[in-house]
Amino acid sequence: MSPSAFLSSALFRRLLSVPAALLLGLAALAAPVHAQAQRANILFILVDDMDAALFRHMPKTQRLLGDAGVSFDNSFVSLSLCCPSRASTLRGQFAHNTGIFTGHWPDGGFMKFNRDGLERSTLATWLQGAGYRTALIGKYLNGYPNDEVGRNYVPPGWDHWFSPNGGTPYNQFNYRVNANGRTLSYGSAPQSHINDVLLAQATSFLRGAGEDPPGKPFFLYLAPYLPHAPATPPQRYADALPGVKAPRTASFNEADVSDKPDWMQYVRRLTADDEAGIDALYRKRRQSTLALDDFVESLVRTLRATGELDNTYVFFTSDNGFHQGQHRLKEGKGWLYEEDIRVPLVVRGPGLPAGRRVSRLVANVDLAPTFADIAGADVPHFVDGRSLLPLLAGASPARWRQALLLESPTSLESGGGGAESAAAAAPGTEAGLLEPADGREAAAHPAWKNHIYRGLRTAGGQTFALYDNGDGEFYDLAQDPHQLVNRYKSMRPALKEALAAQLRVLRGAAGQALRNAEEVLP
Repeated sequence: MSPSAFLSSALFRRLLSVPAALLLGLAALAAPVHAQAQRANILFILVDDMDAALFRHMPKTQRLLGDAGVSFDNSFVSLSLCCPSRASTLRGQFAHNTGIFTGHWPDGGFMKFNRDGLERSTLATWLQGAGYRTALIGKYLNGYPNDEVGRNYVPPGWDHWFSPNGGTPYNQFNYRVNANGRTLSYGSAPQSHINDVLLAQATSFLRGAGEDPPGKPFFLYLAPYLPHAPATPPQRYADALPGVKAPRTASFNEADVSDKPDWMQYVRRLTADDEAGIDALYRKRRQSTLALDDFVESLVRTLRATGELDNTYVFFTSDNGFHQGQHRLKEGKGWLYEEDIRVPLVVRGPGLPAGRRVSRLVANVDLAPTFADIAGADVPHFVDGRSLLPLLAGASPARWRQALLLESPTSLESGGGGAESAAAAAPGTEAGLLEPADGREAAAHPAWKNHIYRGLRTAGGQTFALYDNGDGEFYDLAQDPHQLVNRYKSMRPALKEALAAQLRVLRGAAGQALRNAEEVLP
């Protein structure tokens, strides 16, 4: 049919009567999938050992992410230790389901995660399968890599890989990196500070991803080592914050721990030298937050310059909290106290209202299913966590978590890093890739070996735990926000039994059954 014949045809006259909106809809149905609705990118920033109190000193990040999006006021990790937490983040599972309880073989670390085949199904493989361009830049799992997999091993699911594979990355200098299967070496020059190197790599990736077609969104997992001890900031921050000291909270150098579990009876009070050491590390951690605050600002600036900011979810959180002097504990993590388990979580993204605050109980196991939900990827049945998208969208689900399972490391070494023991237990792993040891108060005393616990952190602000040796802890944070008085022995018997019963169920549950059990109000 000629153009003139078509213009005079009955078909053309019928098309004129069809609403324009409907015609556009029909055209959209006929268009290729990649030309339809653009899927959101995801930038996930996971810092190392940042407690919620330290995050308060990151005004730029709070303004650019929290004030421009959503802040979670009750965000926690279920096991406060780097490797177990990162395993939970990658798989959306609690430690009793990943089997990762420490940072080293045989009950944790990269070697176990790899040998047990857990890398075959992670948030990276899910999102890659959904068509995302995936990248990990920074810290992976403690003990990665080892001689079994080789120095330049890249786990499944990652299109772009830039992660330390040798040297001393925790010291921020003198380290080697596996850059997409090729080892690069960095020395002690100021420009080799790993925080700056990771930022440069992330910036390059974001610029490249910004040139991808709409049908190829990106997922960037960006994991700096700061503010993990020794928390060496870039040189430009080295003289900042003179005289700053660790906060002397009500629980700092706690005077009376006679109500606490058996192992804590052997933790001596802090000396003046101890407090000076705590203050010195705290200042470096605060200096590190200055570097990280600028880090986040630079990333947001890059996203804006590439035109991707409005179509990118930006998550900022930490793998665990950190104590410094609370309850007489010098520095470290791994315990059920708020300093250790509470972490920051702020998110900005497409359509999110500015300044929303969410009080629901959320955890690191929720991150993987949330990313999968954003990507439209299928979530495996083994996942324990739940998507945060309803909360981000402003919904108030009728059913939500009322109690979060807390788990502890399973060995003496894990309580303080235990680099020497870990190196001996994991042949083929460089010691510099393992966590530097934190303080281990009373570690030589036999009572320390009874520190293993399982517990609950409830939505109502209660902390409850049972230890393997028969000890228990119970705090009601509404009355005792600093967890100074352990009321386990005097708590109501009915409440004790209800919490213990829920704990028994959760510590053996998985998937949907676990989520159902979490929704019971103790």
